[in-house]
Parts: sequence; C-alpha cells; structure tokens
Amino acid sequence: MNIFIAGFQHETNTFAPSPADWAAFNSGAAMPAFVRGAEMVERFSGKNMPIGGFIDAAREEGWKLLPSVWAGAAPSAHVTRDAFERITGPLIEDLKAAMELGVDAVYLDLHGAAVAEHIDDPEGEVIAMVRAIVGPATPIVASLDLHANVTQGMLDGPDAIVAYRTYPHVDMADTGRLAAELLKRRIARGSREVIHMMRLPFLLPLNVQSTMIEPAASVYDYLRDLDTRYGTVLSFATGFPAADFPECGPVVWGYGDAALEAVQALYARVDQPRSQWALDLFEPREAVALALSLAEKADRPIVIADTQDNPGAGGDSNTTGMLHALLAEGAGKRFPGKVALGLMHDAAAAAAAHAAGVGAEIEIDLGTQVPTWGGQRSDVPVHGKFKVLALADGPVTILGPMMHGVKMQVGKSACLEIEGVRVAVSTGKSQMLDRELYRFVGIEPEQMKLLVNKSSVHFRADFTPIAHRILIAKAPGPMAADPSELPFTRLPADMALQP
Repeated sequence: MNIFIAGFQHETNTFAPSPADWAAFNSGAAMPAFVRGAEMVERFSGKNMPIGGFIDAAREEGWKLLPSVWAGAAPSAHVTRDAFERITGPLIEDLKAAMELGVDAVYLDLHGAAVAEHIDDPEGEVIAMVRAIVGPATPIVASLDLHANVTQGMLDGPDAIVAYRTYPHVDMADTGRLAAELLKRRIARGSREVIHMMRLPFLLPLNVQSTMIEPAASVYDYLRDLDTRYGTVLSFATGFPAADFPECGPVVWGYGDAALEAVQALYARVDQPRSQWALDLFEPREAVALALSLAEKADRPIVIADTQDNPGAGGDSNTTGMLHALLAEGAGKRFPGKVALGLMHDAAAAAAAHAAGVGAEIEIDLGTQVPTWGGQRSDVPVHGKFKVLALADGPVTILGPMMHGVKMQVGKSACLEIEGVRVAVSTGKSQMLDRELYRFVGIEPEQMKLLVNKSSVHFRADFTPIAHRILIAKAPGPMAADPSELPFTRLPADMALQP
C-alpha cells in the first residue's frame, strides 16, 4: 500500500500573549522544526512521536510511505493564518502529486487543540482538505494528543482517529502504532467501523489530568479494560481548557460493534463522582516554605511545578513569581547551590552571560513581566547581580521517557546564580520536561534539594523517580491552572468551568 503521511501539531491557548507564527514552526526549541519530504521519515523513525510510531509500524507491514510535511510549534496563542497556509499549502500540493502515483490510505499526525486566527478548527479543516482530494473511499486515520478539543469535524472526516492515553505523553509512538492498527482494521473490514461519542459538560484543569496520579490513572486503566471486554478502540481526550471556542472540553469516543456500550461505561466513570477531579494548589511563597521544610529531612529533591508559566500550555517560560518567592524565603541561603529553577526563557540574559564568560558577575534584569488574563500582569523581572556558573550552546537530546531521542534547539544558554539559587537560562523556549535540560548547563537535578520546573505535568515522567514530593504552585502567568478564572465568551451555556 502507498500511505500518504503528514503532521500538524499545535496546542492553542487563546488567552496567551504570543501567537504561533511561521517562525515558531521553524524554531525547533520545544517541538521539532518544520520538515518536508523524505527527511521526515529519517528524523522521526524510532523516536517517541506519533508519526515515529506510525512510520515504524508501516515499515513492519511493508507499506510504502509517501511523506509530505510535518509542522509543530510550542503551545501559544493562535496559529497565524500565514503559518497555517504555509503548512497546508505544501501538504495539499504533495497530496495532489501523490495521487498520480496512487494513494491507498492517509495518516495524519495531529494535535487536536489548535485554534487559528481565521478558523476555530484547523485540524478539522486539514482533514476536510485531504478528504476532498482523496475522495470518500480512501481510508484516512489520524492520531491526537490527549489534550485535544475534539470537534465533530475531527470525528466525521477520518475513518478512525485515536488519542494518547498517558500524560505525560510517554505513549506517543504507541499511539501512532495504534493508528496503524486502526488502519489495518479498516482495510480488513472494507468499511468504516461503528463510532460512538459523548461530550463531557465540564472543563478539566491540566494538573488533574495526569495519568501518573489519581483519578486519571484509574480512568485509563478502565478504558483499557473496556477495550479488552468489548473489542473496541476507545479514546478519552481530556481537552485543553484554555481555548475559548464552542467545542472546547473533554470527549469520549470509540470504534467497534459495541462502541455504544463501551463509551457509555467510560463516560460514566469520568463523570462521577466529579469531586474526584478536585485541584490542590499552593501560593508561591507557601509552596517554597513547605518545600524547604520537607527538604530538611528528604534525601531526594522537592519538585515544585510553576504551572501557570508552563510553555507547554501557552506560557513563555519567562515569568519571575517563583524566583521572587525563592529569594524572599531565603531558599538559596538555606541550601546554597542546591536550589534550581528552569528553564527561564531570556535571550538577553543568556547573551549577557556568554559575553561575560564563566566566572563573571553580571548585573541584569532576569525574566519578563507579561500580561495574563483579565488585565492582570505577572511579577516584575528580578534585578540583581548574577554569577555565571556555566555556558552551553546547541541542541539538547532528550533522554527521558517524554519525547525520548528528540533534539531541543534551545540555543545559547547559561547557569546563573543569585543568592545561592541557580537558574537555567535559555535562548530558545522549551518546557522543563527532562533532566537533561538542567544537566546541559551543569545543574545535576538529583543533587538538588529543591527544583522549580516551568511545567504543569510533563516533567513528572522524568522527575517523579527522583522526587521526594511534588507540589503545584500558582505563580502569576499566562496559563490559568483553574479554568474558572478565565474570561470565556464562546463556550456553550451549559459548559461548567469546573467538574
């Protein structure tokens, strides 16, 4: 079989300050940079990415791959119209050319939570564009992120679509393989499988969606049990709750002759009791004070998630609320050289450190005051004298379970120290989801007493094994940990902003 493959990945926080323009899809800092043609296959083969899993499965089946484009950018505000057209233009051009060779099926590696400047449902639009060219009989399968805001267009257009089942997303390649299995089922059947879907009437905060903790861990175990019992392929997309458009929110769906029964059972497990999704957050200084107290007797680091500046959810990884809290609580003086924060996205600070050199002391403003929702602003930059402890440049290869093997292009970076607190500063914007993003600037995370990670959940994949305790802090930033604080205007009237 000739399989046309392409990818488009973006998670849109419609309340965030920075849009996803064409440059964002080419930076390579948080997501692999735009790629077209045969290079895509070599770049992703064997990597923990959905398209990597599909490529590997296709090779095992002996399918011939017809690669087009793959584009991904760090979560942020809307995808610009220009960027969307620069991605979809070549994709459609390649597909029309591939039709001359013969296209037996299509695989699309999608995120499912994108919103563009000009359309609410870019993924649904991509699917519709592809369907218009290949016609109604050619199978289309796709994979989605667990945080997808699944639209009716995403479900109606392809023959089958499936979402990740882990958060942190350690099963991305497995999901690509599952999409290949759905394609095999579709071909063997000769027609589309029965599908059933149900939409949940509430938004879920990101921090409670982690499948490494309850209740999500048990919910996804139940999903797998139902698949075994009913012979279905179920998905539960928890939704990305910072997107102000009518189809934002969690969705359950599944394929198979018993899809109705299986989906109803999974929906009931997610829906009740709603108290299971309660969110536990700390104010910045409260989190630091508790962490310092715990660290006195702990033999492993206390990890604090700076969740509202998560660059994996629309933040720019540049706010200073948690750094101010560390300094105010005297964290670095209590444990000198054993307290670290990262990644702080500040190209000017990184450049100043490189100009001064290791061992130098530089007086700078670190971080940025940024607007958040409702007219609020984050804390002011931290002004002070920082010692340059280490410098680095070039890509960082991720070695932990999340995005294993992928290279992050974070550019000129440095370890700066102020009052005993070490800060990993980068030129490129990337979520702190892997210990290598500390190590590359000389910070050994296992040796720290306290780590502050600019992340919501993805950090858990690589940091849980070394953490004594994990706390979630609510420092001012662009990503609201509690969706009920966001000024939505376009959600359905019956959509609750909390479970």
